[in-house]
Amino acid sequence: MAFNEKLANRIRVGLSHLPKVEEKKMFGGLAFMVDNKMCITAGADRIMCRIDSAIHEDVINRKGCSTVIMRGRECKGYVHVNEESIKNKKDLDYWMELALDYNKIVKASKK
Repeated sequence: MAFNEKLANRIRVGLSHLPKVEEKKMFGGLAFMVDNKMCITAGADRIMCRIDSAIHEDVINRKGCSTVIMRGRECKGYVHVNEESIKNKKDLDYWMELALDYNKIVKASKK
């Protein structure tokens, strides 16, 4: 799956104030790594956010949001948000803030 360049650019702008952002192709899209930790991805028609699993159930019912399923399993703390639900800056910022808040407390994966 190719990623949506327009969506990726919107994410780039939202992360431009941060010093340590790296882009990597993964999960069939473009992942934005913040402080060496996967934070948010741009896919073809949606984003994937890594959020605190403690708030997962509180946000999953928001418009256009669904739990990420990998290998047939639900992944709490990972959500897809369709592009239609993040058309305006305020909506995209909401999801980016959740991902960045979690990024501050999660540990980086060992390499």
